[in-house]
Amino acid sequence: MQDGPATEHETAFIQEALEAEAEAVRRIAQRVGADAEAWDRAVTLLESCRGHVVVSGMGKSGLVGMKISATLASLGAPSHFIHPAEAVHGDLGRIRPEDVALLVSYSGETDEVVNLALLLRADNIPILSITGRPASSLARQSEAHLSLGEVEEACPHNLAPTATTTALLAVGDTLALALARRRNFAADDFHRRHPGGMLGVGLRPITEALRFRVGRNLSVVADSLTVREALATAGEGRRAGAVVLVDADGRLSGILTDGDLRRLINQLGAAALDRPIASVMTARPRSIGVDALVRDAVRLVQECRVDEIPVIDAHGRPVGLVDVQDLIAMKVVRE
Repeated sequence: MQDGPATEHETAFIQEALEAEAEAVRRIAQRVGADAEAWDRAVTLLESCRGHVVVSGMGKSGLVGMKISATLASLGAPSHFIHPAEAVHGDLGRIRPEDVALLVSYSGETDEVVNLALLLRADNIPILSITGRPASSLARQSEAHLSLGEVEEACPHNLAPTATTTALLAVGDTLALALARRRNFAADDFHRRHPGGMLGVGLRPITEALRFRVGRNLSVVADSLTVREALATAGEGRRAGAVVLVDADGRLSGILTDGDLRRLINQLGAAALDRPIASVMTARPRSIGVDALVRDAVRLVQECRVDEIPVIDAHGRPVGLVDVQDLIAMKVVRE
């Protein structure tokens, strides 16, 4: 067993393996123009589906097929996976007349998958296949077909499915994305299918996450006041970590955080309280609009290292304040 870092020979091998996988995808991308008609047929067939996209494949291709099915479902196309060997033992009942089958096999000759294709054709179920060979048995049974072309595996013996499964996954993901684009699948649609985790939380409107709202528990203060007057206007009971300041027209003009106030008093003592707040506030602070998402606030916190973010309306008037502690509580920002 080798201890320590990889040898130069091993590092070269790792790099070659990764490049082989990348090359498989690159070649398919380079052929898209020449294969445009096949891609159009494939996406159009999926677009016509009024039921589920039923994905099936054997072995490693089947495992990739499961992921393709999951991607389709997450992007608005109902989908489920059926194991080709189980299909002939009752699972054919999972396939309905309004479904479309997506069958994957690099060789295009896998017995279980080809047999499934024959059964589906007998039931008039449209078939889209992805193989490495357009003249394969599976391709010939399909209404639409996408070819991966000849792919050399990353495996030094050209045996273990590696580059072929990477290429298959890339093609499957691209099909799902192209279908979503055809159907005008939007971020709101994605959010409804991902209500949990960072994906779901990050796509929530920021207004749903506001704890501090103007008119309820957040005051806006005129920037013409002194620091002392501004603090009094904001009120002793305020819970936000900043004073939000506005100009004569009520538009956001600045912000003074608790940290800013502590530093100011440490530098100037009590005299700091009698200074015009406009001279010590952070002018034109980073802010987000009411139509922003939680992920926009997260990005601002991470990129600009701010702890409080004013939320403004279309006229630049504050409607609330995002506190980094709220984002931490939502588990979208780490302490």
